[in-house]
Amino acid sequence: MNSIANGTEPLRVAVLGSGKGSNCQSIFDAIDAQQLNVRVVCVASDVEDAFILQRAAEHKIPAQFISALPFKTKLDGKAEEAYIAYMRSHGAQVVALAGFMRIIKPGLLAAFPRAVINIHPSLLPAFPGLEAWKQALDYGVKVTGCTVHFVDAGMDTGPVIVQKSVPVLDDDTPQTLHARIQVQEHIAYPEALSVIAARAIRIDGRKVLIAG
Repeated sequence: MNSIANGTEPLRVAVLGSGKGSNCQSIFDAIDAQQLNVRVVCVASDVEDAFILQRAAEHKIPAQFISALPFKTKLDGKAEEAYIAYMRSHGAQVVALAGFMRIIKPGLLAAFPRAVINIHPSLLPAFPGLEAWKQALDYGVKVTGCTVHFVDAGMDTGPVIVQKSVPVLDDDTPQTLHARIQVQEHIAYPEALSVIAARAIRIDGRKVLIAG
């Protein structure tokens, strides 16, 4: 078991992303609406022109491109060390992955134990990996959704914090289904962070337990 946050001080969150950062924007929006007791202390991306960096700059939040080379799909070695140093320098308590398209390795997980979270566009454990909405459509399921979970050493295997369901319609395309899933993602991520920030969370095996 492990506890992440329990108190009234804003939870200090670092956000990592590789693209447009729409989930990061949902966090900003919830903070601006005073619905979320969180302070985003920094944003980082492995893509130099990623729009998530612009979103952060518009909110006057430190934002930095940090190369993850020479690796193509993982965050490891000197690059991992650079990310850890950057987030620690801003006092991050939790790392929120928002479309960060790299495999997280043990070094970062050890630096932020039980404090790295991710959002995935399916109801895990169904359809891990890339383009989960296409996987769901191809499989023929009637319901899919999104999951906010703690990150562990596996591929989309960490304990579940929040899930939201989305019906799969007969005339859905990958694009329409993905768009409806994203609507729920933008609700689920601030909700998960709010639970972490406002209440004591314990992880007992695969279960995320919320005190009170």
